[in-house]
Amino acid sequence: MVIIVALAASGIVISCGDYPRNQSHPEISNASIRKGAQLAAQYCQSCHLLPSPALLDTKTWEDGVLPAMGPFLGIFRHLYHKYPSGKNDPNLDAGFYPSQPALKPEDWQHIINYYIATSPDSLALPGRETITESVPGFTATASTLQVASPTSSYIKIDTATHQLLLADLFKQRLYRFNSNLQLMDSVTTGSAIVDAEPGKKSMLLCNIGELNPNNKKLGTAGYLAITPGSRLTADTTTFLRGLARPVQVTAADFNHDSIADYLVCEFGFLQGSLSIYNGKAGNTFTKQVLRPFPGATKAYLQDYNNDGLTDIWTLFGQGDEGIFLFTNKGNGAFEQRQVLRFPPSYGSTFFEMVDFNKDGYQDIVYTCGDNADYSQVFKPYHGIYVFLNDGNNNFSQHYFHHMNGCYKALARDYDNDGDMDIAAISFFADYSRQPDEGFLYLQNTGGNNFKPFTLPTGHTGRWLTLDAGDLDGDGKTDLALGNFTYGPVMFPTTVDWTKGASFVFLKNVGNQ
Repeated sequence: MVIIVALAASGIVISCGDYPRNQSHPEISNASIRKGAQLAAQYCQSCHLLPSPALLDTKTWEDGVLPAMGPFLGIFRHLYHKYPSGKNDPNLDAGFYPSQPALKPEDWQHIINYYIATSPDSLALPGRETITESVPGFTATASTLQVASPTSSYIKIDTATHQLLLADLFKQRLYRFNSNLQLMDSVTTGSAIVDAEPGKKSMLLCNIGELNPNNKKLGTAGYLAITPGSRLTADTTTFLRGLARPVQVTAADFNHDSIADYLVCEFGFLQGSLSIYNGKAGNTFTKQVLRPFPGATKAYLQDYNNDGLTDIWTLFGQGDEGIFLFTNKGNGAFEQRQVLRFPPSYGSTFFEMVDFNKDGYQDIVYTCGDNADYSQVFKPYHGIYVFLNDGNNNFSQHYFHHMNGCYKALARDYDNDGDMDIAAISFFADYSRQPDEGFLYLQNTGGNNFKPFTLPTGHTGRWLTLDAGDLDGDGKTDLALGNFTYGPVMFPTTVDWTKGASFVFLKNVGNQ
């Protein structure tokens, strides 16, 4: 449906040939288009799902995506254009790029012609519903923590201790607040924290290393100690080094040897992986790569088949985007299955496993909206998706809500009426024209209908991180949004996020 709408609303005229034609490149022959379509099916889906030209506008294909894809086929220069690549990057493995072009220049031009002649001149976005500027059942409180230019990279409502954790990436500091949002203590981490696992005596920290896209291996994983007086201490134990921009580290015992193993999502850039670091005696590890590709974004551990072995669900948000299920077969063996697959322009950002329709099976809430790539345009398919499980881990789309630049969504029964509502944030919202989309609360009104709400203070920050949980132990699910003021913005805003609060807390005051 998205593709049909995009084509119809973009003024594309259907030619007498086999393919739709835009108005930007009438000079390209139908014969070249047909040849390009055949070659695209052969070469462009060798690494990922074959993208339809309708997914992006002509200019984005011509100036952004195709020049970036050329080097992966061994094409570093075409006609008079030098393509961007990491060919001289010493951090890339030798032989990362093909040593010879995979196809002749004229064939590459046919592929280019196919995409730039049949893609829409512009992408049409869906009409938007009226968003009410108040969130029913919640009151908003901005953090009083004085931090210039906040870069809140991690926020967590720790329901076990009724505390809120906040990491500032550039200041390399971790803050801890009580249930009244009063600062308890903070500690210098000496690293860029993007994920953590709180514990009673220590806290597992994931350090991304360097934030901007790069191929360096500067990431680490380690523990932050919590003293008997429940104070954070700067003494850290780093046990994993040389990670490629890790975004999540999770402790588990995959092989049942009573020694901690660690699942690591190395998002990386051009290289990355999903790996298990199997713990050995003497605090040593052996690395087991489950999938040697970049983009590992989020993982959940779950014994879905009740065989006593820990299985893994993982979202990959680069290249061959999708959600993968790794079934633990024992003795270190995992069976891989891709349960959902998305085109590479989607920019997958997050997913969670939740029984959305309460039939006893785990469904998937998925978001896409990363626009920090080669296709920095607003897209009609960015937003929040719900995929329902048929009971055999086959998933079908049940719901979609368009949200420019959507970065994360959490489904909970926030209003305690028996059905799932959704809270979501965007990091690439249309801040100049639709700033209220930075945060959305979708209240389930029944019958697969949702009413959108936002909050006035939602305009005061750029939300990168979001968490849901019961902070004060009253049985109601609260929300916390972290303000990250750094990064590319497609359309400017008049709001100075750098003067905004580090986080905004939404206390659930609704009826239970």
